[in-house]
Amino acid sequence: MSTRPVALVTGARRGMGRAISIHLARRGYDILCADHSAEGAEETARLVEEAGGRFALRECDLSELEQIAPMVDWAWKEGGGIEVLVNNAGIMAFVRGDPLDVTPESWNKVLAVNSRAPFFVSQAVLRRMLAEGAPGRGNRALVFISSVNAEMASASRIEYCASKAATAMLAKVWALRLAEAGIPVYDIRPGVIRTDINVSVRDAYTRQIEAGAISPIRRWGETEDVGKAVAGLVSGDIPFSTGAAFYVDGGLHIPRF
Repeated sequence: MSTRPVALVTGARRGMGRAISIHLARRGYDILCADHSAEGAEETARLVEEAGGRFALRECDLSELEQIAPMVDWAWKEGGGIEVLVNNAGIMAFVRGDPLDVTPESWNKVLAVNSRAPFFVSQAVLRRMLAEGAPGRGNRALVFISSVNAEMASASRIEYCASKAATAMLAKVWALRLAEAGIPVYDIRPGVIRTDINVSVRDAYTRQIEAGAISPIRRWGETEDVGKAVAGLVSGDIPFSTGAAFYVDGGLHIPRF
C-alpha cells in the first residue's frame, strides 16, 4: 500500500503514457500501469523511480472486457486505493486508407481499445472510488486522452476518429456524474505528437510542420507536452473546471483561412 497518491495509467510503458507517468511521479504520485505488453516497462520504471515514484505493471488486454475487473482489483490492492485514472491506452486504425476499405475487424478493435475500454475501466475504478471514498493522500481526477480527431475529421482513419469522438463524449458524461463527488474530469486532445504511432508518416509530417501547414507552432508535439498537461490538471491547478477539452496540439485545432 502506497503512502503517496496513486495514479493508474493505461498504456504507461512507453510514449505518452510514459511521459504522463514521469510527470505525475514528479508531482508526488506512485504509478500503476495496465498494458498489453511489458516491453519498455523497465525503462519507464527507472524513470518514474528517478522522479520519486514507484511503478508497477500488470499485463492485460483492455479490449477483452473480462480482463478489466481483475486488473482494477489488482490496482486497487496494489495501491491501497486510486486517486487518479488516466485512460491513455490507444491504437491507430489497422491501415490508413479509404473508408470504403475499412474492415469490421479494424473497426471493432479500434473502438474496443480506444472508447469501450476507457468507459469500462473508468466504471470499475469509479465504483470503488465512490463506495470507499478518498484515501486522503491527494487530489482525485479522471482523465481521458482523446485527440484533435475528436473534432477534426481524417478520411484515412475513420475508425480512429470515431473512437476519439466517443472518448471525448465520455469525459463530458462522467464530468456530469462526478461533479457532486468532487472528482473533476479532463479531456486531453493531443495533436501531432512524436510517438511510435506516427513512424510511418514522420517524414511527411515533418515537412508539413516546417512549412506551417499543420500547426502555427512549427514543431512536433512531444510526449513531454502531454505529460505536463495531465500532471498540471490532476494536481488541482485549475480547480473550477470539469468536462473541458484541453488541446495539446500547437494550435492545430484553430480554424484558419
